[in-house]
Amino acid sequence: MSSTRPTAPPPPTPKPGRVKVYRALYDFQARSDEELAFTEGELMYVSDEQPNKDWFQASIGGKKGLVPANYVISENMEELPNPLHEAARRGNMDMLAECLRERVSVNSLDKSGSTPLYWAAHGGHLAAVDMLLKQTKVAVSVQNKLGDTPLHAAAYKGHTECVRLLLEASANAFIRNQDQKLPIDVSKDADISALLDKAMKENRVNEQEYAEYLSDSDAD
Repeated sequence: MSSTRPTAPPPPTPKPGRVKVYRALYDFQARSDEELAFTEGELMYVSDEQPNKDWFQASIGGKKGLVPANYVISENMEELPNPLHEAARRGNMDMLAECLRERVSVNSLDKSGSTPLYWAAHGGHLAAVDMLLKQTKVAVSVQNKLGDTPLHAAAYKGHTECVRLLLEASANAFIRNQDQKLPIDVSKDADISALLDKAMKENRVNEQEYAEYLSDSDAD
């Protein structure tokens, strides 16, 4: 396959999530009806858009209320980086649903530049992939720092049904990673390769790309 043809630039990087997640390390007793009480170990969801620097609007277990800002940004709380990614990576459906309900961004990026959908597809967690794809603002074909998309991950790991779901959600099968590989190029499974080949043939918008793929394949 030719390695000289430049790949198309990746789409604009989605913004990181605006909701931060903390785990309480100590109990807190509310002193008014507006404040939230919580116990050690409970998860707190806090928006980074706060109207008052002294009080944070937060959500715990579906309940909303105020928490002193100096309590949140202290040793009393442990911030959880990328909780939606971790839930997707492990296939933890309860945590995944809770994060989405609390408006943790479905398109947030971790240090590798990957979305939660990438890790759900990578792990073959079909229910997690399905739940993420049902979110109205989900970006299906985001490339990470290596240029891989969720479709690359599912194809490479041999997760046939995840590949099928991604294609049904219009995942782009013509995106090349930094090694100039399409998802079909990294597939080691005949059924997955057949699914990807069929999707590429049927995508009339990318007829030229498919012709180039066939040309490259013939040259190998």
